[in-house]
Amino acid sequence: MPQKIRDLKKKLRQIGFVEVPGKGSHTNWIHRFYQGKLTISGKANDDAKPYQEKAVNQAIMEVQSKNHDE
Repeated sequence: MPQKIRDLKKKLRQIGFVEVPGKGSHTNWIHRFYQGKLTISGKANDDAKPYQEKAVNQAIMEVQSKNHDE
């Protein structure tokens, strides 16, 4: 069962990502240990697409590994 967009956003907030408003239902997420930005599209109650879940998990892993190195 796919996660909801709100759950992905909650995970990002918990690890320290900051939400930057985008256009329409898009939100951009930045973190000092993440190069570039992560874009999540969709309303809070929508099911997340597999590529969105994968992107969020990869971003979290990248931040955790860089945070651990410091």
